[in-house]
Amino acid sequence: MNKLLIIEDDLAFAGVLARRLSRHGFECQQAHDATQGLLLARQFQPSHILLDMKLAEDNGLVLIEPLRLHLPNVLMVLLTGYASIATAVEAIRMGADNYLAKPVDTQTLLNALNATPVDMASSAIDEMPLNPKRLEWEHIQQVLNANKGNVSATARRLGMHRRTLQRKLLKKPVSI
Repeated sequence: MNKLLIIEDDLAFAGVLARRLSRHGFECQQAHDATQGLLLARQFQPSHILLDMKLAEDNGLVLIEPLRLHLPNVLMVLLTGYASIATAVEAIRMGADNYLAKPVDTQTLLNALNATPVDMASSAIDEMPLNPKRLEWEHIQQVLNANKGNVSATARRLGMHRRTLQRKLLKKPVSI
């Protein structure tokens, strides 16, 4: 049986994921913060991990490397409600095997959990152009990431008022 660790701060969503995936052969355990996630990973020794990118005040990206160090063969899927190309690239670079945007259907989740890691160098690149608003969202995310989440510094670099940037950050990204 596959062992799945769900690291998700939304208790209701984590419960739904655990119920859905246990029906598909996974033995599920849940952690609701970064510390509990690392501790449970050591105790439970999962074969698969679902990791939320936003864990209350923590960022799930910082958990990827310690989890990968302790469990080098684990299949790790990052889930996020605010998907962007910048964070997807960063997550894969840090060691995640896959990156999915919430909400996610059961079949997509099962495909990600049962997939073999993709070699990014040999995968085909999608040539479909992005929506201009999506491109703006991606650029803002990259600059914000470069400024380590500092909104004021990001606004200065983008040449916009801090409040305008905050309003843009509160909006969901435009779909691709």
